[in-house]
Amino acid sequence: MKIMLNGESRTFEGPTSVADLLIALGYAGKRVAVERNGQIVPRSAHEHSLLADDDQIEIVVAVGGG
Repeated sequence: MKIMLNGESRTFEGPTSVADLLIALGYAGKRVAVERNGQIVPRSAHEHSLLADDDQIEIVVAVGGG
């Protein structure tokens, strides 16, 4: 499956959920916002939201500071 991830083309095997994608990218347990094709994917839906070919995914990591 081929997707655009933060503006970069990436290829992943088989059906992949948003949760699986976050684990594969090392974001598991981190505070992130995920947008799929222009729509925010709520954290409660990460496990059930399956990615499809040509999806446009944006991931933003929350960084604390001050």
